[in-house]
Amino acid sequence: MKQKQVLEMIYEGKVVKVKRTWLTNFIRRIFRVNRKHKDQLFIKLFSDKKALLELYNAVNHSNYTNPDELMITTMEDAVYMGMKNDCSFLIGNYLNLYEHQSTFNPNMPLRGLIYFASVLQGFLAVSQADIYGKKLIKIPTPKYIVFYNGGDDIKDSVELKLSDAFENPGGCMEFTAVMLNINLGHNKMLMNQCKLLEEYATFIEQIRIFQRKGYALEDAIDAASAYCIDHGVLKEFLLKNRNEVRQLILTEYDKKKHMDIVAKNARELERIEIALRLHEKGMDVPDIAEATGLAQEEVLRLLQNQQNKKN
Repeated sequence: MKQKQVLEMIYEGKVVKVKRTWLTNFIRRIFRVNRKHKDQLFIKLFSDKKALLELYNAVNHSNYTNPDELMITTMEDAVYMGMKNDCSFLIGNYLNLYEHQSTFNPNMPLRGLIYFASVLQGFLAVSQADIYGKKLIKIPTPKYIVFYNGGDDIKDSVELKLSDAFENPGGCMEFTAVMLNINLGHNKMLMNQCKLLEEYATFIEQIRIFQRKGYALEDAIDAASAYCIDHGVLKEFLLKNRNEVRQLILTEYDKKKHMDIVAKNARELERIEIALRLHEKGMDVPDIAEATGLAQEEVLRLLQNQQNKKN
């Protein structure tokens, strides 16, 4: 029996017809649309297919008009992957991964490579595709975009390349993440083409303005919400979701604060380990303090604690 070339898939309670490809088959069997992973305001705003399509068109200078041509493939914590992503979707044989970051992370290409490799590994397992055969296995083209709105001074567009992490030059592969600065005042053409993105940037900037005035974060969120509603920025969204928006931003802030503490503790631990190794090699306390940035009294205390453990 000839396989049907069109699949009927249920999305948000509606029947959507999509062209059958290896990826739609794979998605149908493996993926579930993510309804839980909304701990960022950015993700909530663009979880709607119409809004996501507008963002895609703005990024790629394309003119898709039918949101049903876009198939969201965002994952929850899938057992076979052990990871989740912000937003991924398929359109026009392009498999897109969109991530939102408020902290600069040079390891995004490595994260993207792992994600796409996991998708393809799942496909091969499900479809039993013969990668050793003579027929070329066609796969969608990956596109990886990171939307950055942190406090570091980042250019409008930055390419992060996997090869930058290689220990030696001359590697056989490359994987690129394009980081777009979406702070207000950056990427003006992109903002003009995606009104929702511009309004999001305006709202975040207003929160920061009120924080600089001395407002606590929660109060700054409320004040920014009131300002934006009065000025027609995310007005309907904020009127409908104001309390949830506050909680989303507070949750995101707490996560960032926690990760900053973890990173700080990791750096502190590394300095301690270096100090102990330098002492084992015969370096004196003043030189250890200068090399690690630790105070001499702290170095002496570390050495004393180490000696007590040995005794």
